[in-house]
Amino acid sequence: MEAAAASLSGSNIFHRNYRFSRSINRSRYIASGSRYFSNSDLNTQNHSVFKGPNLSNVQIQKRNLRLQTNCALGVCTFPENVMESHHSHVAEEKLGVLLLNLGGPETLNDVQPFLYNLFADPDIIRLPRLLRFLQRPLAKLISVLRAPKSKEGYAAIGGGSPLRKITDEQADALRMALEAKNIHANVYVGMRYWFPFTEEAIEQIKRDRITKLVVLPLYPQFSISTTGSSIRVLQRIFKEDAYLSRLPVSVILSWYQRQGYINSMADLIEKELGKFAKPEEVMIFFSAHGVPVSYVEEAGDPYKDQMEECIYLIMQELKARGIGNDHTLAYQSRVGPVQWLKPYTDEVLVEIGQKGVKSLLAVPISFVSEHIETLEEIDMEYKHLALESGIKNWGRVPALGCNSLFITDLADAVVEALPSAKALSASTENDKEAEYDPLRYLVKMFFGSILAFLLLLTPKVVLAFRNSLF
Repeated sequence: MEAAAASLSGSNIFHRNYRFSRSINRSRYIASGSRYFSNSDLNTQNHSVFKGPNLSNVQIQKRNLRLQTNCALGVCTFPENVMESHHSHVAEEKLGVLLLNLGGPETLNDVQPFLYNLFADPDIIRLPRLLRFLQRPLAKLISVLRAPKSKEGYAAIGGGSPLRKITDEQADALRMALEAKNIHANVYVGMRYWFPFTEEAIEQIKRDRITKLVVLPLYPQFSISTTGSSIRVLQRIFKEDAYLSRLPVSVILSWYQRQGYINSMADLIEKELGKFAKPEEVMIFFSAHGVPVSYVEEAGDPYKDQMEECIYLIMQELKARGIGNDHTLAYQSRVGPVQWLKPYTDEVLVEIGQKGVKSLLAVPISFVSEHIETLEEIDMEYKHLALESGIKNWGRVPALGCNSLFITDLADAVVEALPSAKALSASTENDKEAEYDPLRYLVKMFFGSILAFLLLLTPKVVLAFRNSLF
């Protein structure tokens, strides 16, 4: 995630009640696309944060999303309350595609409020139910403490994130690709933690009187902290609005296995390998954004499995082209005291350098746009570490951006998703409350309160708040 999102606790994201909320201030929209999310129980509640919305919980069986897939596309649908038949006539339909992304600060002054929005999301920092009153104060604390270092990173790449500009370009490219298929659609962009917020895009969708919507998160692999968080925002908004609750929607949950995406990645890797003097000796180093281990082991996040499958499919495609280079996968951007998915990118770079690897091609695998994790963390920090560790020849595969094959495949995914669009189901809070264990939460509240008290009295924290307020 932008600016390395931290998760300070790791338990049951989909088995607990999630609240994500924000208030929106100004508007800015663009284009979007999507896949299908379905029959999962999503519990949505509001709690006001800085900018942007908050959602609630999605129940996932351990190691398995409780979703219904309709085809190889991985499309899931919500079966209730289909729009009336007068919306089904082709001539009356107004198609919308909503691209979802993380968002990023556009100026250095945006960094601290962006971080606040990020850490105020209960999918990023998960607190026990009885400690949720600390969500916003803790987000304020962390954002203030992290802002100086994050600003240095953004200053190094030009003073802000290019994510909005690139996503806008992807939205325009997707709209044109759909036009080429004789599909006329409005494409919108909704960001989770910065402008244009998802809520703003939805308001524009309502004003445009869209009659069918495809939601396309720009994350190839599904994670509860990325696609899951954004989908819960949509669940809350749609549940509370009469028009939106009847709008046929298809949500594309993940698309890492699509052949167009696989081929696009293989093309980029093959091209960059050709720049080395001895391409066959280059190690292909896939670096993915990490998530806390608890997301996978306790909350059932499929991210790790999907990532490993994605790497396998890409390498199979490369082998079919006669490219049999060694490869490895590691996870970057870990933050905070909890354990994240291993192996860690920085540690693996040192290890392979010590083992005598001299040529390495870095492949950002969970990113389709250039942003701080690619431009600063990989291109600067990891490159420097690799060269220090004995690697002599360094290369990096660019993010897909507006790659024509990639965009065309996204357009195909949108077209394939259209027939299954149905109204989002509004679920209720049933068995979540049954999972509540009073003794367990009292213990967590007791020790959590002590920890929070000690943390807030730390001289560094007091000084940081004093400097930020005066």
